[in-house]
Amino acid sequence: MLMAVGSLTVMGVALGGILGAAARFLAVEENPLEEELKAMLPGSQCGQCGYVGCGQAAAALAKGEAPVTLCPPGGRATAEALAKKLGVTADLSEHEEKGPEYAVVLEEFCIGCTRCIKECSVDAIMGANKLMHSVIADVCHGCGKCVVVCPTEAIEMRPVPLTLGTWHWAKPEAGHAVH
Repeated sequence: MLMAVGSLTVMGVALGGILGAAARFLAVEENPLEEELKAMLPGSQCGQCGYVGCGQAAAALAKGEAPVTLCPPGGRATAEALAKKLGVTADLSEHEEKGPEYAVVLEEFCIGCTRCIKECSVDAIMGANKLMHSVIADVCHGCGKCVVVCPTEAIEMRPVPLTLGTWHWAKPEAGHAVH
């Protein structure tokens, strides 16, 4: 019994040492700029930019393979912050600024196909096969991917209504003093 426990202990220590050495020698250096850019993006992983998630979008930005205006949920503020960080100029002339939105299922058109449920990355859509679906508005981040896949056009995007919980005071412009 002691021989088995001793041999397993020796094997565990030896293999652990080998794994630790391999982790040091085979480690891949990460680009710190990618991590900073990823932190500046909204982190919704919605895919509206054409990349799978914010991590891949940040990698493309760091390599100069993507424009700073790639993130629709981030809006103008994110594009300007990314441009400042990367030291480039952002062409925001065609940028359409829109407020936060959420999806709404129109009951009379929903056939319960579940395509929208499969497409939702935050599980904001509830329902079952051949039953009407509904959207949890507080969870929906407004990516609009469900609208694209709906075969009956039963989903529409609506602006988040202004309430005490969603209203924000506009930031003052630089150079304007308040008296």
